[in-house]
Amino acid sequence: MKLLPTALVGVFIAETNAFQDSRGAFLRLFCERELGEAAGGRRIEQINLSRTTAVGAVRGLHFQRPPHAEMKMVRCLRGCVWDVAVDLRKGSPTFLQWHAQELSAANALMLVIPEGCAHGFQVLEPDSELLYLHTASYTPSAEGGLRFDDPALNIPWPLPVADLSERDKEHPLIDKNFQSITV
Repeated sequence: MKLLPTALVGVFIAETNAFQDSRGAFLRLFCERELGEAAGGRRIEQINLSRTTAVGAVRGLHFQRPPHAEMKMVRCLRGCVWDVAVDLRKGSPTFLQWHAQELSAANALMLVIPEGCAHGFQVLEPDSELLYLHTASYTPSAEGGLRFDDPALNIPWPLPVADLSERDKEHPLIDKNFQSITV
């Protein structure tokens, strides 16, 4: 497993090599020792699996407010998604900037997203499944989100949005008073 930095401070891509032979393949999904630089001693508290059926569907952009902020490590186990992290950290040199990465079962990449960043994705192949490793348990009262089409972010989603939850449609736009989600 190899950590590759992105343009967003603290956001990494974990590159993983699969071992393949005549029987199939073996892929290490998580290694605390090899992810040490990004994980910084954090523990995995929760693991979630997301399956989204419709091509073009968008989930997000979601985050947890402090003191329940979480680091997420996101990997695609089936299909393909366009995965996005948005920096919402006060004082960050990449505040309100975003990074997108295609994650697929084929490329075996994992996006490592620190606390203080929003996360979302768009499905590029039907029935795509994502595995999430979280450093904090989900707390509904700490949940927050941004609109996928916020002009302040100007994210060029690769496909027309085909499906969006009612909750995600209701997220607010970033306004001039938006400060950060302090972590």
